[in-house]
Amino acid sequence: MAEYLDKNYIFPENVQIVDGGVLGIELMQFVTDTQKLLIIDSINGGAEPGATFRFANDEVLAHFQDKLSAHEVGIQDVLAALEVTGRKIPEVVVIGAQPFDLSAGVELSTGMAELLEPMAEQALKELSVWGVVPEERFGEIEQDLSVVAEELIRREGN
Repeated sequence: MAEYLDKNYIFPENVQIVDGGVLGIELMQFVTDTQKLLIIDSINGGAEPGATFRFANDEVLAHFQDKLSAHEVGIQDVLAALEVTGRKIPEVVVIGAQPFDLSAGVELSTGMAELLEPMAEQALKELSVWGVVPEERFGEIEQDLSVVAEELIRREGN
């Protein structure tokens, strides 16, 4: 989703798009001192494949108490650590869809790929509530945001 949004929209300077993948607790460096956080991910909520979910603020940690995927482990741990250290993010929204296939893999299933555009529209609606309105991007860009995030972590470690 991060790559889709970055490929199709130009976001204001104060908006950071990160493909957190399975970075886990390392995501803290990207979200510490964030005032508003929108997380978009597949969510195993036990619903029909393709069903969409939205959790906000305290609902987020309540939902993620049951660690259901490698992605969700990172989200729960990061948000809990920020809360315990007194740096809780004031506004957190998680949107996502029930996966069609729960097996491990790096490519989107056909069903999830078909949800990219509607989920992006939902993300843009969430962001607009916060006053963030990106410009539509015309033309191609070539950037793998998971590699960018991993490279930032590698550089800071050296």
